[in-house]
Amino acid sequence: MNWRQAVAAGVLAVGCAQAVAAPPSPRPGSGEELTGTQCVACHTADYIVMNSVFLTSAQWQAEVSRMRTVFGASMDDSTAAAIAAYLAAHYAVAAAP
Repeated sequence: MNWRQAVAAGVLAVGCAQAVAAPPSPRPGSGEELTGTQCVACHTADYIVMNSVFLTSAQWQAEVSRMRTVFGASMDDSTAAAIAAYLAAHYAVAAAP
């Protein structure tokens, strides 16, 4: 391994360590705290960030519904609506025309 490869490997290792060490910060807004407490009971906030690059508002609504019906997420209708609204407002991509 030459020195350039060693430096590149070191930079990559530091970057990966920082990505693992620092969980994503939630985007501020109404429903942020509720989403944080409910969603991370079963998975990390990374799930939200990973899906934010392709889910539309309607798909976030469907995702929250799926978490309740398929995976048994324990939340009432108003909580689910608040979480879906937060995700749609802060993590949705525009729907294709």
